[in-house]
Amino acid sequence: MVLSLGAVLPLAGQSALVDFGSFSLAGESYFQVDPPPGGDGGSATLEASGVELPHTTPSWGGFSAFTVSNRTDTTTPGFGNAGSAITGGGFGDANYAVGYIDGGSLSLQFTQAGGVVPDTMRVTNTTYAALSMRDGDAFAKKFGGADGSDPDYFRLTIEGLDATAAVTGTVEFYLADYRFADDARDTIVETWEEVDLSALGSGVAELRFSLDSSDVGQFGMNTPSYFAMDDLAFAAVPEPSVIAVLAGVAALGVVAGRRLRRRCG
Repeated sequence: MVLSLGAVLPLAGQSALVDFGSFSLAGESYFQVDPPPGGDGGSATLEASGVELPHTTPSWGGFSAFTVSNRTDTTTPGFGNAGSAITGGGFGDANYAVGYIDGGSLSLQFTQAGGVVPDTMRVTNTTYAALSMRDGDAFAKKFGGADGSDPDYFRLTIEGLDATAAVTGTVEFYLADYRFADDARDTIVETWEEVDLSALGSGVAELRFSLDSSDVGQFGMNTPSYFAMDDLAFAAVPEPSVIAVLAGVAALGVVAGRRLRRRCG
């Protein structure tokens, strides 16, 4: 199942902004698909402005991979509120995306031939993760520990991959950071923060997201492996034929300029 968010593919060299605002949702909800009859769950691909995001609705409910949400609950702890951002809404409008990483990583794809040049994106915590880190719960510790001095962290890593799956660059962003000598600087992100993606370079065909935390147990990371994202900005890379045409036009301009100077000289 492919579900379009209603935005068009950017032209070569033009910029695009994926803000999920055109996605139609009922109030206080997030996207789910109906599982097939007798099936174990349903899946879909969410498309917007040349980006494809995978989605799965497990048979037990909830979501896996990405979903689009407009939920505003910033106070209810626990898994049942996994689809809410701690900001209480998207950046600039109601909608935003939530990613759940069940395992090593989660990726979104760019559909433009030749890849794109990522620019920026906005990220924040989900309510589930933020309250778990702030207060602790049955599975995860309170960040900082009993006296607030534990050097805890919750880190989002974003990798760019080209069409051959080679890594083009890496960006890290701390969704929570308690590693400071001064405990007063300890932070859990509760606002939409801009992340600079320029280090990922050009020709990027895929963004691969992973999360890691200082709170690790027998079965892996204890911190809820969710993050929220919005306003992904990027530019489409001009195709080689377009670059050749532009180079030809530039060369003609240089020749014409030389001829004009000779006549005037």
